[in-house]
Amino acid sequence: MYVCICNAIRETELRCAARRVRGNAEAIYGSLGRTPQCRQCLDEAEDIIADEVSSAGMGIAAAA
Repeated sequence: MYVCICNAIRETELRCAARRVRGNAEAIYGSLGRTPQCRQCLDEAEDIIADEVSSAGMGIAAAA
């Protein structure tokens, strides 16, 4: 599924970048070489990033 139509950013691409880069949606878009255009996707992108960060944190806690 596309999260950002303007930049053709798919959810899987956003989740992968969120695991590598810390920051908000704008920072992660930047790591992908893109910038928000119409900005309508940022709320959903932030939710996806928060979900990915939360999931990654739980994996670290489980491994400890």
